[in-house]
Amino acid sequence: MSTGNGNARLATSGKAIYALGDHTVNFSLMSLLLVYPFFLTDVAGIPAALAGLVPLIGRVADAISDPLMGRLSDRIRWRAGRRRPFFLIGMAPFGLSFAALWWNTEGMGTAQATAFYAALYVLFSVSVTVVSVPYLAIIPEMMTGYDERTSLNTWRAVGAILGALLAATALQPLAHALGDGAPGYQRAGLVFGVWLMVFWPLIHKVTFERPQQDAPRQQPLWSSIRALTRHAAFRRLTGFYLLGRIAIDLASTMFLYYFTWWLGRPDDFRWTLGLFLVVVALSMPLWNLVARRFDKHTLFLLGAASWIGSQLWLFLASPDWPRGWIFLGAAIGGIGYAAADMIPWSMLGEVVDEDELKTGQRREGIYFGLFMFLRKLGGAIAVAVALFVLDLSGYRELGEQQSELTRQTIRVLTAIAPAVFVALAALLARGYTLTRARHGEIQRALQERTPDWTADAKL
Repeated sequence: MSTGNGNARLATSGKAIYALGDHTVNFSLMSLLLVYPFFLTDVAGIPAALAGLVPLIGRVADAISDPLMGRLSDRIRWRAGRRRPFFLIGMAPFGLSFAALWWNTEGMGTAQATAFYAALYVLFSVSVTVVSVPYLAIIPEMMTGYDERTSLNTWRAVGAILGALLAATALQPLAHALGDGAPGYQRAGLVFGVWLMVFWPLIHKVTFERPQQDAPRQQPLWSSIRALTRHAAFRRLTGFYLLGRIAIDLASTMFLYYFTWWLGRPDDFRWTLGLFLVVVALSMPLWNLVARRFDKHTLFLLGAASWIGSQLWLFLASPDWPRGWIFLGAAIGGIGYAAADMIPWSMLGEVVDEDELKTGQRREGIYFGLFMFLRKLGGAIAVAVALFVLDLSGYRELGEQQSELTRQTIRVLTAIAPAVFVALAALLARGYTLTRARHGEIQRALQERTPDWTADAKL
């Protein structure tokens, strides 16, 4: 329905369908964080240092494509819309390229296999950009209210967490069930490649955009990026979100190594991570309710405190701890992570509104594209450095026993390094000034400037 104050809303069913988009995107990305490094080193037999180059190359290409895709979706003027057509254009390359990443390279040399997987990672990265940047950029168009954006982002975040849960609990077991080893992963990749494609026609159907107007003359891309980096709220928001995402990328990449070589319980990996993600999903609606009473950066700080506590718990954990204690640490982390990961995406819509008030342009695409560019580039570098450090510690591929130095390195990279990044993120978030009251002023000024377009919005 449409409200009189200019807020368009999706019905609950529409929000649930919209969330399937981030379910597919996050399933694919978390599969590549949680399982793919281990697949490269312990299934494909690629040394850890070279395995770290594969996602670095792919995600650098991905990061570069994000602002370009955002710019394109801002400027394009198709009859079918600026954002939604890309859901249908990108869905097949997205699913097929993911399936190809798990292809069996038996018979190839190490250099050939590394180059093969890196090229496929680049192809996948560009494909996911085509659907994900317009998908995220459409949120401020569909939802203009401070709390309504939080609600939709809560649904989206739950979809993302369920995607991560599927990646953590289903990909490896399915690969083992379909033949184990490289052939099993190849077959599992094909199954999930189809899964990634099937929901996008439904997402296309339920989403809507603002009525298109003649595109104002826009700055060249580089000038637009420079202008965004001068936006104080955007700089600070990007800074603390980037630090938080580096933390989760580090922990996610090292998690399977941690359970295999530090705790000595590889089978507990999916159970612990599954519990963590279930707690995250259950916490999202609660944080959404709390968000109606507090400013969003305050919620980020609360979530960061809980998240840091769980990272320190991981560091203290030892192989002789009962499983229940490990599960307790995962639950504590899940509560905090739910807020720290969800809230910044909701905050970005307010940044876009402030920019529109200053410039008269709606530039969701370039904002979300640059946000993702910095997030992916930072995460890619962090993961590559972590795997390089792991290689320096003497990590042995293909399941050989690890030295005590390697085990302690895995422990620090999984627990302490992420905690440091989250603490730095919290320090940055403390000074955030685009509050609920400030956004209310921005919305009132924008509504005086433009008509209520939402009356005819597709619901």
